[in-house]
Amino acid sequence: MKFLDRRRELDRLDAVANAGAAGLVAIWGRRRVGKTRLLVEWCGRHGGLYTVADQSAEPVQRRYLAEAVSQRLSGFNETEYDGWVPLLRRLSRDARTATWRGPLVLDEFPYLVAASPSLPSILQNWIDQESATGGLLVAIAGSSQRMMQGAVLDAGAPLYGRAIEALALQPLPAGWIGRALGLPDAVSMVQAYAAWGGIPRYWELAQAFRDNLSRAVDHLVLDPLGPLHREPDRLLLEELPPAAALRPLLDVIGAGVHRLSEIGARLGQPATSLTRPIGRLLDLGLVHRDVPFGESEKSSRRALYRISDPFVRFWFRVVAPQRAALASASAAARLALWSRHADALTADAWEALCRSAVPGLSGAWERGSASQAWLPARRWWHGREPEWDVVSVGADGRAFVAGEAKWSTAPLADRTVERLAGELQCRPLPPGLPVDTDRVLFVPATRSRMTATRSGVRIVTADAVMKALR
Repeated sequence: MKFLDRRRELDRLDAVANAGAAGLVAIWGRRRVGKTRLLVEWCGRHGGLYTVADQSAEPVQRRYLAEAVSQRLSGFNETEYDGWVPLLRRLSRDARTATWRGPLVLDEFPYLVAASPSLPSILQNWIDQESATGGLLVAIAGSSQRMMQGAVLDAGAPLYGRAIEALALQPLPAGWIGRALGLPDAVSMVQAYAAWGGIPRYWELAQAFRDNLSRAVDHLVLDPLGPLHREPDRLLLEELPPAAALRPLLDVIGAGVHRLSEIGARLGQPATSLTRPIGRLLDLGLVHRDVPFGESEKSSRRALYRISDPFVRFWFRVVAPQRAALASASAAARLALWSRHADALTADAWEALCRSAVPGLSGAWERGSASQAWLPARRWWHGREPEWDVVSVGADGRAFVAGEAKWSTAPLADRTVERLAGELQCRPLPPGLPVDTDRVLFVPATRSRMTATRSGVRIVTADAVMKALR
């Protein structure tokens, strides 16, 4: 698949490389998120060297690294290194002789640390020396987010404060999925995103099926022989340390249980015992804490825990509870199972995409002669009061927007949009929002080219949403 986006990340990495300074860069993110492609692209721009560690013994890891470095520094693999210190000293000496400044990428760095726990301290002293002498620019990367964050962000860690750039790589923005899969319209993009999320590796696998989403889902995920049939289990097992013990939490949340007390009751555990495992799922980016608009993210007692990644949400809703049935099901039966869940999964993804798009839709809500910048949106709910799917406040703290996201696979007729807009106009706003709050109706598509406003409610389509997410 063609390298897509990552403009902001590359701009920051390019700036570090162009500055010519030695030092440390740290990059982490979940597996399949595209770290390797990003780092290879960056190395190619600056004459760098990409290396990747294996889960092996420490001497073998050094031998493999020496072989990789010899591609750039001739003869580097002709010595057997009995420790990391002599290897790094030789690396510094040979790099200066060759006037090579890097970047040198050490991918899957957690594998090296697992085999040699003292390596971060050794690397700290070496990086300090390189920075002082104008030597190499080094990047460490890894998919074990817990270990990478601990190595770089924990105050007591040897590498704390050493990184001149520390990037947590996120999934690709949804707006790029159309170009990756050759999709014909924004509605198809939303449907594909509901299945694959923003993980480039899943897009790459689905590319061969183009806009035949059902066939791709069956071949890659539902079929027991599919490469993604057990993907979430692999994601948890490949963490360091393995996170397989978190699987029951994902099963319960994926089944629609979102309150911490109810999750604990379903698992037969006190809610207080779930703080750390839930925290790890949050760190892994597999779950997010959903807090009503206007309440503190830290102290709100009405928080809900939801699976944030669309693919993982799809897997736990469709595949996990049907693993036994899928083992012997025909392709027709598997597709029927997908058909029963597809619209609900797409509606969930559509609602989340609408919230994510609000900051990118800044020009859509003009106040006076200037456009308003909007902060990230949240949901709002309270008891039996009407819910709002999208609520945001302007950067000035005085302007507000409240909206609803409606999903339909077919374009909505004008009279349907008019009715929905009228209902939204009459709905009571969340407490604290002023009467001049902008009301917005998000719909996938309309049958005709409607005006941007109906019954005083702004209409935003999937086309605008997906453009805002690029």
